Amino acid sequence: MQVDLEDYVLGAAVATDLVNTAPEVMARHGEALAGPDELATFLANHGLRPDAVAGRRLPTRAQVAQVHDLRTAVRAVMATAADGDDAVATAAAVLAARGHGRLELARDDSGQLRWVVRSGPDVGLDGELALLIGIGLLAVVRALGHERFRDCASVTCAGTFVDSSRAGRRRYCMPELCGNRVNVAKHRARRSQGG
Repeated sequence: MQVDLEDYVLGAAVATDLVNTAPEVMARHGEALAGPDELATFLANHGLRPDAVAGRRLPTRAQVAQVHDLRTAVRAVMATAADGDDAVATAAAVLAARGHGRLELARDDSGQLRWVVRSGPDVGLDGELALLIGIGLLAVVRALGHERFRDCASVTCAGTFVDSSRAGRRRYCMPELCGNRVNVAKHRARRSQGG
């Protein structure tokens, strides 16, 4: 897998979405990455084609279990943000190191040279994802600061997220779900008070 050092948005999005697949976050739905099919869909939804599952191979059950362990590690990294930039940067660097990455210059689609990190040979799916997420989280700390690592503002949600938006005003781990629930609850409260 190749990770562009200048694109932290993808790594932050994968980190956010991965930690929020956990059954403790998705209490109503349970484990969102229950098996190889769900993990393959998760990867496809993020446009990821890791070397570990190249050639349209489905992830294995063992890889699913490794990604579950990675998810726990990513959540722990995100929790260190409360301790400041240095703490989250150190934890994210440890996470990225799981991918045994090597720094290279590579040409993008327009022919421009860009800094990239490639995962090491024979690194598993969890290592490739750890590299992508770790590099993304390091870049978020550098560009935006540890304040962009947040818990969901919904009182009924245990989710967490990285706000990589330009404005930095995101409040919910899954705006389309958690934000909508809060808005519906507020609307119902207003209607019941009004009449």
